[in-house]
Amino acid sequence: MSIETAKFTADMIQTHTILIPNMAPVQFAVLKAALRSEGVHVEMMDNTGSEVAQLGLRYVHNDTCYPALLIIGQYIDALNSGKYDLEHTALLITQTGGGCRASNYIMLLRKALANSGYGNIPVVSFNTSGLEKDSAFPLSYTLLEKMAAALFYGDEVFALRNQVKPYEVTPGETDRLCERWYTTFDAWFHDHNFYNPMKLKKHFRAIAESFAAIPVHKTEKVKVGVVGEIYVKYSPLGNNDLIAFLESQDCEVNLPGVMGFVEYCIANYSLDVSFYGGKKLIRVGADSLLRLLSRIGEAQSSVLRSYGFYAPGPFRELMKKPDGIIHLGAKMGEGWLLTAEMVELIEDGYANIVCAQPFGCLPNHIAGKGVINKIRERYPNANITPVDYDPSASRVNQENRIKLMLAVGREHLNSTNS
Repeated sequence: MSIETAKFTADMIQTHTILIPNMAPVQFAVLKAALRSEGVHVEMMDNTGSEVAQLGLRYVHNDTCYPALLIIGQYIDALNSGKYDLEHTALLITQTGGGCRASNYIMLLRKALANSGYGNIPVVSFNTSGLEKDSAFPLSYTLLEKMAAALFYGDEVFALRNQVKPYEVTPGETDRLCERWYTTFDAWFHDHNFYNPMKLKKHFRAIAESFAAIPVHKTEKVKVGVVGEIYVKYSPLGNNDLIAFLESQDCEVNLPGVMGFVEYCIANYSLDVSFYGGKKLIRVGADSLLRLLSRIGEAQSSVLRSYGFYAPGPFRELMKKPDGIIHLGAKMGEGWLLTAEMVELIEDGYANIVCAQPFGCLPNHIAGKGVINKIRERYPNANITPVDYDPSASRVNQENRIKLMLAVGREHLNSTNS
């Protein structure tokens, strides 16, 4: 049965407010500034709570993966709120173009809109795969450049916040600094003061210097890495505010950056040609773009280390981490990246890991849960706890599982220090 829905056209950029999910609050706050500087009026949805999941269940089959259910429930709830002019509102959703069901969320969303009486609301697809050509978000080189810079800035602020906040002398100082940086980023993007490679490095240094100036009291804490499906890994709605919970348990938290997922997607274009054949020009283009982003990322990491902060290694080194555990051809969902991030975190001192998985995400259960025993064989100190998130899961049970993992982590920390 075909579904009649409104199409998003290029002229709507000037007339419509575009709602986007608040998947990664820090990184998306910077992305919002980048988009607005190009005349795109975007609003991040901040509606949360069990009612969002229940609304999603009304319009999405409960066997569908949890992120789709939450995102669609959040959109319908936002449209029901009365906050938006429904004649000038559009909804944005990303499509990676791979075999993951995330590429099909857009049809689930359109069906939900039609069934809930919002068939007039256009849905815009954000993708670089040529999908939804008649309803795709118009991408310019400048906008892509700004968005890449936004992810680098957002990842840095997020990483530094997580490393400084647990030790801050004055409670709240780190989060206040983050807010000041959001205002600064907004000014940078409007002034086009962001993308020159030398300027990027200068900005990386200014950000790191500001966080290094926050007075801290360094004590031994359990260090926890968080990996998993990209939405549940970052989204407070999807993971029941996992970061806040871990911080309440006196932990230092490390979530790999969003740019790592972008590089993973680009790398897979090249890997596809290598493993399965295809146009060599695609591989050349993907490799060139990956080299550019990796150089910027390595410059950023170098700056962070110069101020005494942790920073991940080069992306090409990350690609070697899964060797002997999972093949680089495993690229559905987060695929080999999930395994690689776990290995890197363990090697870099974050051996206590929460592997956050949504119900219905088979690829990530394979690349997450499926490799844990193999990782433990290689790294006996690995303390990995997989946690499933779905509408029927008990938050208390989830947090109790994590507390057991933290108890093992504290025991190991105490034995190391004794």
